[in-house]
Formats: sequence, structure tokens, C-alpha cells
Amino acid sequence: MVQLMIMMLERVGIIVILGFMLAHMKVFRQHLQHPEGYKGKGVLIFIFSLFSIISNYTGIEIREREILNNDWIFAIDPSSSIANTRILGVEIGGLIGGPFVGAGVGLLSGIHRFSLGGTTALSCAVSSLLAGVIAGYIGSFFRNRHQMVTPRVAALAGICMEGLQMLMILVLAKPQAEALALVQMIGIPMMIVNGTGSFIFLSIIQSIIRKEEQARAVQTHKVFSIADQTLPFFRRGLNEDSCKSAALIIHRMTGTDAVSITDRENILAHVGDGADHHIPSKNLITGLSKKVIQTGKVMKVKSRDEIECAHRSCPLQAAIVLPLFSNRETIGTLKLYFKHPSGLNRVTEELAEGLAMLFSTQLELGEAELQSKLLKDAEIKALQAQVNPHFLFNAIHTISALCRTDPEKTRKLLLQLSVYFRSNLQGARQLMIPLSKELNHLEAYLSLEQARFPGKYHIDFHIEDGLENMEIPPFILQLLVENALRHAFPRKQKVCTVKVSAVRERDGVLMKVSDNGRGINPEMLGQLGQAPAPSKEGNGTALYNVNQRLTGLFGHQAALQIASELDKGTEISFKIPFQTEREGNRDAQGINRG
Repeated sequence: MVQLMIMMLERVGIIVILGFMLAHMKVFRQHLQHPEGYKGKGVLIFIFSLFSIISNYTGIEIREREILNNDWIFAIDPSSSIANTRILGVEIGGLIGGPFVGAGVGLLSGIHRFSLGGTTALSCAVSSLLAGVIAGYIGSFFRNRHQMVTPRVAALAGICMEGLQMLMILVLAKPQAEALALVQMIGIPMMIVNGTGSFIFLSIIQSIIRKEEQARAVQTHKVFSIADQTLPFFRRGLNEDSCKSAALIIHRMTGTDAVSITDRENILAHVGDGADHHIPSKNLITGLSKKVIQTGKVMKVKSRDEIECAHRSCPLQAAIVLPLFSNRETIGTLKLYFKHPSGLNRVTEELAEGLAMLFSTQLELGEAELQSKLLKDAEIKALQAQVNPHFLFNAIHTISALCRTDPEKTRKLLLQLSVYFRSNLQGARQLMIPLSKELNHLEAYLSLEQARFPGKYHIDFHIEDGLENMEIPPFILQLLVENALRHAFPRKQKVCTVKVSAVRERDGVLMKVSDNGRGINPEMLGQLGQAPAPSKEGNGTALYNVNQRLTGLFGHQAALQIASELDKGTEISFKIPFQTEREGNRDAQGINRG
């Protein structure tokens, strides 16, 4: 038994080494972390079936209780059987990929094992399929709860799946006495070795994935820290003063040898090595920058000739040049320089690309604010001035705090932040949007606020079916909900509930935002919405702006109706007429032309 266990440990070592090498391949890790699609499942089935088939070939032949030490087994004597680590590949495939992958690996490896022959060919084939399906459902159980299968669970599953195989041998293999003797000989070594191999295999995979996630979390934290500090400058647009301040921050926090920011024609800022000849406003952009502006694609170079700097003693030998966009147009470039090509690695490239996307968003926000100042609609301008800077800083700080502790939640919040700002930018250019878009914008806002204050706010929606395409002014509901979250609830209130409803009535749609907060002082109730009201948190123009926009677009019948009782809550409602998407767009265009 000891001799068999030692020999099997040698076999499992081969599989573990292959797994270690495979886990370092980016393609394998991508499909490993996202096995939902058919392509990903197919790749996992192929890989883990290959592991199991190799285990069949490297098995140890057992003939009449005699251990035959063969290097490779391509056929088994009808009176023999093999001890191998086939179940390890089947089990890990199921735990990682789910029932479909587990069944696929079990079926293929089982067919291959059956083709080799031997007294246990049928029982091993059946047990492979059963083990793959069972392991797949175990993996799905953990994945549905957003948990990773731990190495301990994998080890226990490996022992159980191997125990299942021994049971199948006792049930299906003939004669019964020989089957029992075989199980007594190989059962314990195979269970121990496969359990140990499963533990090691999954530990290796999880270790590499965790390191990658930690590196990505650190990277994300760094990107948002830089974005947080550069935001005030990029919001001013691309000019020498703002770009120099931003470039100093980027240079200090990225550790690059030089940072340069350009517009479409000139260098606006250059910080670091080469500053003696990369002089802002006095030097035109290089041919490399022109190519990036023309193509809108990231370009990486690793020689001074490719950088196309005309200065002979320029110390910069490598660079990554990234386009900066605004309204889908390339308006400039961000360039990170290195004195040695080795400085331009994959981590730096991903950091630079993340920064470029955020800087482009910041520039678009700045451009959106600039455009809003030119609009004749004073209410939209005032509303935008409240939403963008206040919310961006809070969101960035919240996401930064979660980067290390919960990468998956961070990813989801980043998607919600993207939805929020995309809606924000689109809404700034339109006077009317569908109710469905306003609700998407509101839900993105709420997800970020609830991340800042976990468990504090409860939001209930009641939207009548068929109102999704109805046109309303942008940010109306979002601002009313934000107003409730910021002002309605005392700090010590435990249950903070906000209800949002939209109900069809005969002459329009009645919309309400209500809360169970502290209520409003009767002396102030009559003034809200009629004029800007003083507020500790701001200038108190939120309700006034909303009311002005509603009455300006739909008349006084759409004015805000505010009802409140102290210590019971507040309800703000308004009614707007039915309006189709086409009518809303036509009205908005008419207002814009006017």
C-alpha cells in the first residue's frame, strides 16, 4: 500500500506541475474566472479532459495484486486494472466550471478509460461521469453564493469522488471477490492521493488568481487616487496650467521617468526627464503623437527613433501614448515615458490605459459643464453644477475604500458609476428623456449611495407597467431622492425608507417621492420650491430648480406638491401629461432651437 501511494504521488506531481504552468497562462485564467459562455466551457472541458486522459496513460497497472511499474499505459490486460489520478481532473473541472463542464470532462475521460480495457473499465467510466456531475453541482452551489471553492472543500470532494469510484468498482466489476480485493488494495491510497492532489491543484490556481486580483485592486486604487487628485485640473479642459498640475501628480504617483500631455498640435505640459527640450507651447507634437491622434489607438514604442524626438541627447527610450477623447473625438494625448524599455511592462500599460479612460471622462465632464454654462436653460445648468462634482468625489472615495476588501463589489460599483455618468452626460444635452433611462440613472446613483452607507437606506419602487417610454425631464427623480437622502433623516434613525412611484391617471402621470424621515417645519413648508431656501449642506436650490423646470415645460399644473408632517415624513409629488418619445424629442429640439 505504501509503495502504491508513493508511486501515485509521483503521478499526481505531473498533473500539479501542468496545472501550475497552465495557471500562468492568461487565456486559461480568463476562461477560469468567466466560464459562463460556451467557448469558456469548451476550453475548460478540453483542458481538464486532457489532464484526466494523461492520468489514464500514466496510471499504475495492478494485476492480481501485483504492482506493475509501467511508464505509459496504452492498453490494459483484460485481467488487470489501473490506479490513477483521473478523478482529480474530473473533479476540479466540475468544481470550477459547473455541471456542464464536469459532465463533459467525466464523459470524455470515462470513454477514454473504457477504451483502455481491464476489469474495471466500465465502473471507472461510470464513476467518472457521476463524479463530474456531482462536483459540478458542488461548484455551482458555491458560485451561486458568490464564494470560491476552497482547497479544503476540493480535498474533501476528491476523497468522496474517489470513494464513489471504489463503490462503482464493487457494484459493477466482476468477479465480486476480486473487485473487493482490488478496492482493499487501492482504495485508501487513491483517496488520499487524489484528495491531496485536489488540495494542491486548487491552492495553486486560487493563489495565482488572488495575486492577480490583489494587483488589480491595488492598480484600481492607484488609478482612482490619481483621478481624484487630477479631477479639479482636467475639469478646466486642456490648457497649460491645468495640464502641468495634472502631469506633476501623474509623474509623482506612477513612478514613470516623464509625463507629457498634448492637445492636437502642441505640448501642453512635460514633467520629468527631457524637460529641457520637451518645452510646452514651444514644441509641436511628435509624429508618434500625430499617429495616435489620427487613429485614436494606443501606441507603445521601445526605442528613441520610434519616439521621434529630434533631440540627440534625449534620455527617453520607451513610451506609451494614449489618446484623450471628448465626445468621441481625439482631442489630445497622454504620454508616459521611460528611460529603459523594461519600464514599459504589462502592469504599466494597464495603469496607463485606465488613467486615459478616466481622464477622458473628466475632460468630457469639463466639456459638459462648459456647454451647460452656454445653455439658456438656467435650471439645467444649476442642477448639473450640483450633481457632478459632489457625487464624483463621494463615489471615488467609496470605491477606493472597497478596492482591497471586496474587488467584486468594486467592479460592480465601477459599472454603476459608468452608467451614472453616461446618463449624466446624455441628460445634460437633452431636455427630455424616457422614464426608463431616468430610472437607470437613479438606480446607479442609489447603488453607490447604499455602498457608502450599507444597510441604512431602503428604496421601494412602484412603477406602473407601460410607462417606460414616457418622456420626463432628466434628473428630476434622482434629485428628489437625493434631496430625501441628504435632508430627511436624522443620523440616529435606524429605518430610512424612500418610496418612488409613478401611476397613470386620467390626465397624466402622477409621480411621488416619499420618505419616513423627520418631516418639514410647517413654517418652511410653504416656501419650498417657490424660492431658494437656505441650507447647511448647500444653497437650497434643488427643489426650486426642479419646480421651475417642471412649470416651465408643462405649466403650473405640473408644479411640485409637498406634504409633510413632523416625525412622520414628507411626500413630494408632481403630475406631468402623457408624452411619447417622438413628441418629447421634437419639443426638446424646438426649445434648443429657440
